[in-house]
Amino acid sequence: MKIPLCGAATVAVACAAAVSQAHDTWVQTATTVARTADVVHVDLVLGNHGNDHRDFKIAGKIGSLDGATLAVLGPDGSSTDLVPALVDLGFAPKEGYWSARFVTAREGLHCVAHARSGIRHRAMGFKGGKAWFLAADALDTPPQPTAEFTKPLGHPLELVPETHPVLGTGPGKPIAVRLLFKGEPLADHRVSFIPRGTTLAAGFDPTYERMTDAEGRCRYTPNEGTFVLVVTHLEKPDEKGEGFDKTVYAATLVLNVPQRCACCD
Repeated sequence: MKIPLCGAATVAVACAAAVSQAHDTWVQTATTVARTADVVHVDLVLGNHGNDHRDFKIAGKIGSLDGATLAVLGPDGSSTDLVPALVDLGFAPKEGYWSARFVTAREGLHCVAHARSGIRHRAMGFKGGKAWFLAADALDTPPQPTAEFTKPLGHPLELVPETHPVLGTGPGKPIAVRLLFKGEPLADHRVSFIPRGTTLAAGFDPTYERMTDAEGRCRYTPNEGTFVLVVTHLEKPDEKGEGFDKTVYAATLVLNVPQRCACCD
């Protein structure tokens, strides 16, 4: 299922102030495993990455939701638009973040998908973010995993997990992802696996960063209890147009690495 970005004809009008290359957006959930019919809180967060995207500290919320999409994609192929349900959790205009309630209706893996596009500082930006949570009738017997999570959503730059984003995470369990640019594998590109509360070293940090192979794949083995944001960026100075001198792409993928993986419980 594809999550639409702003159409090319409406970007300059509807999304003129939506994107800055110095900021990332990502989506996260308060839990990665929930009972069927429970509430799952979905957060849309903005981070300030003036330090070359070396952390993912919250910098404040998106000022306008124009041109932004946020949806929960269900295991049955359904899509629930969460933008109308978003509430502002900040005290001041530029503080906090957006959040929405989602009530699970069926067992299975749910994908939270977000996209933004627009022009700012003479740069066209395309950003996409994803996270997952699993709904189960009984938490001690989660539903059998399927491979739906390996299907791309159609974001221009996209991180696609190749290990289960909930049942496949755990201390010492490798996380495998594939990086796609316009649907094709992107080789020899840096992917950062950033634990919560960690600032990566300048340049290339071999502890938390990997380079993709010829098929756009890379792997990272986390420690226990880390909350990992997998993030990557791509700048195209040759992609110019009316009102912008370059195009910048970003992709985020939030994964929770528990102290004990769900598949072992």
